[in-house]
Amino acid sequence: MLNISDERNARRALLLGVAASAVLTGMVWLLGQRLHGIRLLPDQGASWYYWKLPEPTVWTRASAWLGYAAHQAALWGLIYYAQTRVRRYTSGLHPVNVAALAVNFGFVLLHTLQTHLFYDGLAQDVSIFSSQGSVVLLLVAVLLMENRRRGLFLGRPAPIGERVTDFVRRYHGYLFGWAAVYTFWYHPMEATSGHLIGFFYMFLLLLQGSLFLTRAHTGRWWTFTLEAMVAVHGTLVAVAASGPGGAWPMFLFGFLGVFVVTQMHGLGLSAAARWLLAACYAVAVLVVYGVRGFGAVDEIVRIPVIEYLLVGVLAALVWAGLRAAGLARRRRPADVSQGGNR
Repeated sequence: MLNISDERNARRALLLGVAASAVLTGMVWLLGQRLHGIRLLPDQGASWYYWKLPEPTVWTRASAWLGYAAHQAALWGLIYYAQTRVRRYTSGLHPVNVAALAVNFGFVLLHTLQTHLFYDGLAQDVSIFSSQGSVVLLLVAVLLMENRRRGLFLGRPAPIGERVTDFVRRYHGYLFGWAAVYTFWYHPMEATSGHLIGFFYMFLLLLQGSLFLTRAHTGRWWTFTLEAMVAVHGTLVAVAASGPGGAWPMFLFGFLGVFVVTQMHGLGLSAAARWLLAACYAVAVLVVYGVRGFGAVDEIVRIPVIEYLLVGVLAALVWAGLRAAGLARRRRPADVSQGGNR
């Protein structure tokens, strides 16, 4: 019998999950060749999502939304079960982790079948910015969660209260589960380079979401890899969309800027290593914009500025929600007492 509490099984599940993600991405590419005959409308600009049917039907819409809803409910249910029944981290796998891996794998296969039968994803009914925004929100929540451990600016933490950080750390699984599942079902399982990169990233996020309450889930280099992959994904998609002359440096140096300012300070690197990485970043910026022209160099700060501002916004919203909940709890006994005296 497999001893799922064995630490080696959590590590093995992570390694096998990464390999399975690569295999599933290959499956998307192979089967995607069947989709070349799908007729699509001409591209209409940055706010237009190209891969959706010109004439959707009730069935094409229902297949995507019902699949998404079932996947979302199943994953949230497993997270709730883990938080209320399991509630402890282990080095190995819990039975609920095995269930989560099976559920996510099953819904990957279901979405593959749904694409080839009905094609459309959620993109038919919601904005492209909602998909992009869900991933940005996930990254921003990670910055907030890790604020105490690695800081936000050059190893120094931002003044964010412990209650706010603890709340986000406790309930982040629901947010991350939504972001991954929503983005996964947003797209049909097409075989373009951008889709393949994105699906591989989504498979890794679903794998991470399946390993909650295990040490594998919190591995420093593994979680950093998931954060850093957005730089690879964003850059390659930008190159594929607009070529070498496009806006890819904004994504590459924007996300790498977050790495230099924040993420590398949580990896246990020496001061010398961090200075070397920062110098390499600066030299790369000088080389690239020396060729492209320094008139657009300000674009490299757009992504970091947006992410750090959103950290503040998210912290403020969580603080306000916790404050409102606390006031409501304090008022409730008085309301009950007054009601009993009438």
